Amino acid sequence: KGEYYWSDLIGLQVKTIEGVEFGTVKQMLETGANDVVVVAGERERLIPFLQGDTIVNIDLQTGEMLVDWDADF
Repeated sequence: KGEYYWSDLIGLQVKTIEGVEFGTVKQMLETGANDVVVVAGERERLIPFLQGDTIVNIDLQTGEMLVDWDADF
C-alpha cells in the first residue's frame, strides 16, 4: 500500500484539492531529489511526487490523483 508502479499512474486524472482539473498523467520523471509527475492538460505541469505533501491521494480504482498544487504553477 502506498507504493505504485509508474505504469499504474500514467493516464490518471489529476485534480487539486480545490477541485481544479489539471489533465492526465502523461509520464513520470526521475530526478536526483524526487520523482516528478508530468501532467498534460490545457498546459503541461510538473508536480513533485511527494506522497502526503503534494500528492494527497491516489485512487487507481477511480483513476484519480488528488494533488495539493497551485493552479498558477
